[in-house]
Amino acid sequence: MPKSKLSPGDSDIFAAVADYFKMLSEGSRLQILTCLKSGPMNVMELTEATGLGQANLSKHLKVLTQAGIVSRQPKGTSAFYEIADPMIFELCELACDRISERIIQQTESLKALQNIKTIF
Repeated sequence: MPKSKLSPGDSDIFAAVADYFKMLSEGSRLQILTCLKSGPMNVMELTEATGLGQANLSKHLKVLTQAGIVSRQPKGTSAFYEIADPMIFELCELACDRISERIIQQTESLKALQNIKTIF
């Protein structure tokens, strides 16, 4: 594991990192990011793709934009949203892979327990 450049006294940085992860802790925001992975979309397209209401979607887009993960590009009468920080996908993929591994391990443990149970 790479050594962190942070020291225990960097509480402001830790608070900013915690806020970043809080922003990613909302499932709807992850859904929006997944939609934007294929390219820029406007609010109508995102509403259709996610099934979220327009007000709810706008709220989440504002949070993602303020975090610097998504950018807003006005084009004519619409605004298109796109990924501003593509590294977000590496972070999400890392987390998803780890969670998948954990679920597979838990499933294998449960199967082993069920096999033991059927023997008795």
